[in-house]
Amino acid sequence: MTVVMDLKSGAVVFVGDGKGADALKPFWKRRRPSKAKIEAVAMDMSAAYRGAVSAHLPGATIVFDHFHVIKLYNDKLSQLRRDLHREMTEVMHNEVLKGTRWLLLKNPENLDEEKDEKGRLEKALALNKSLAVAYYMKEDLRRFWKQPGKRFATAFLNDWIKRAEALGIKMLKQMAKTLAGHRSGLLAYYNAMITSGPMEGTNNKIKTMKRQAYGFRDQEFFKLKILAIHETKYALVG
Repeated sequence: MTVVMDLKSGAVVFVGDGKGADALKPFWKRRRPSKAKIEAVAMDMSAAYRGAVSAHLPGATIVFDHFHVIKLYNDKLSQLRRDLHREMTEVMHNEVLKGTRWLLLKNPENLDEEKDEKGRLEKALALNKSLAVAYYMKEDLRRFWKQPGKRFATAFLNDWIKRAEALGIKMLKQMAKTLAGHRSGLLAYYNAMITSGPMEGTNNKIKTMKRQAYGFRDQEFFKLKILAIHETKYALVG
């Protein structure tokens, strides 16, 4: 299911079937008569979505969203942890790494002191330099979205990519290549200053609705429920 949201108001304006670019075809048809002006789009780094937006909104700024970039990094970091866990032969080391996935994915400020999550994370990182370096490079990458302007962000991104390539860790080299290939969309954040954070909150609400209803057999009814999450009405809803 593909959902389109007005990031200014937080209102869902379209719900399409499937997750590919084809799911957006009804949205493009509805947009034409509505004459809705779209200046910028926050999205993941999907080539299909990027192509669809570029074709239908040639003047819009495409921003590769912070949430999806870090999610991609976290997926690669989780795989690195799994690979290291399989390689380790010492039982104690395996026990330390076991169950640390969520600690690696959490922001440092969200680690639970009562559960000694910071201590557990530090023990896991101390076991393997590659895991520690990849983790701290992720935390450093978050600073990209906190730069005082596009010129500083450009210098920061270039430096991060060079360091990631030079560290000799396959996962970091892959991430560096991905970021280098999507440089313009990353830096576009400093032109539009938008993020899909509100969309992620709505996605969580949708998941909750689906669980509470034990799944919706009537797909069209479920779409109406999603559109009704926010009370504001738009011409694009139709």
